[in-house]
Amino acid sequence: MRRPCRAAEAPLLAALLAGLLALSAACGSRLPESDFGTRPSDRAGGAGEPVRVGIITGATSPVGGGALTGPRDGAMAYFTALNARGGIDGRRVEVLTCDDGGSGIGNNACVQELVDEKDVFALVATTALDYAGAARVSRAGVPDIGGQPLGPAYDTYPHLYGIYGSSAPRTGGKPGWNGVLTGGTEVYRWFKRELGARTAAVVAYNQAASAAYARLITDGLEAEGYRVVTEQVDFALPNYRAVAADLKEQKVDVVFDALDTHGNARLCEAMDAVGANVTAKVTNVQNWNQAVPRDYQDAPRCRNALWVTGASRNHDDTGHPAVQEFRRAMNGRPLSQWALEGWAAAKWFTDAAESCGRTGLTRACVERFLNRTEPYTAGGLLVPVRFERLPEPPRTRHTCLSVARWQDGRGWVTQGGDMDRNCATVPQLRYRP
Repeated sequence: MRRPCRAAEAPLLAALLAGLLALSAACGSRLPESDFGTRPSDRAGGAGEPVRVGIITGATSPVGGGALTGPRDGAMAYFTALNARGGIDGRRVEVLTCDDGGSGIGNNACVQELVDEKDVFALVATTALDYAGAARVSRAGVPDIGGQPLGPAYDTYPHLYGIYGSSAPRTGGKPGWNGVLTGGTEVYRWFKRELGARTAAVVAYNQAASAAYARLITDGLEAEGYRVVTEQVDFALPNYRAVAADLKEQKVDVVFDALDTHGNARLCEAMDAVGANVTAKVTNVQNWNQAVPRDYQDAPRCRNALWVTGASRNHDDTGHPAVQEFRRAMNGRPLSQWALEGWAAAKWFTDAAESCGRTGLTRACVERFLNRTEPYTAGGLLVPVRFERLPEPPRTRHTCLSVARWQDGRGWVTQGGDMDRNCATVPQLRYRP
């Protein structure tokens, strides 16, 4: 019942920076193999010693401060609460953080610092725009647990376990199945089935990565039988009002986009200005946060038409005990879906570590827990996740979905019932990252 985070919610933040990151890679984003030390020990020190984990985040990345820090903050909140109640079998968790600056060079430097110099036992809640050090982490046998899949690394390398799971072989060669990944159409199926949407617009910048992402959305919509209206925005001199006017003229039901947060907000303002009212303006999990009133302050109608989909329980679902625990531990820190998923990643590591019991805490033991056939839910926070190694890409998959809608005065309100029952069997479309 795992819902892969693929075409419907591809890593847009990373895609919009593809040109910048390609330039960084061309300038030399990888360190020589000789710069790395020896393989760290499989064991997490002796009894009573702290369990050392690392968190790599693009805290000062080109997308701006705070854009990628949610998973780190959620994971650190979990470990703080865990240490307050005694840690893992009496051992405190020592958290070491590293800011990779959103670049491949910085990421390799963080991997060298945490894996080789600090000898962390595991990485948790990695959020890297350019995970250039992923191959080194894999070769060192360091489990990377609950990372955000902003690129194909979590569908490429063994020992890497993304927050949404994977069905790919992950042998360390090409991503997915010899360079092919799959994406489900569950998001588009949901809006068609539940809201009666029939005409969808896809809005993208005239920029290669944004346009490529928009094509993935368009393919999924067409597979579900939508009439699709494509709109392009000039990246340097955007005319959102013209796009909004055409959305109104085309009588669009639902809008998907390949824009950043700023572009989404400006589009919404233009839609309000021209009276382009839609059933749903769908955004992505990166924008599932509490900044909506600020970001969309000049677009009240469009703001209240914002919908979001994902693979984790709505962080505003205050009636669920696992969400209540998360919100208490955040203790005033900014709430977001990424923070909740960072919390879930830290819990995942902890549950895996505690499964080792008297046999002793080893990486092999932790990975046995991660690779078990029983899906993992982090106490109900995640759509059931597991790791398979299918020899061929699946043609269909039974997938489940978390859906929420923004409402002023109420925040993000869960839609469609419980995410564990909000499911459908949908086609898996193939694409190359």
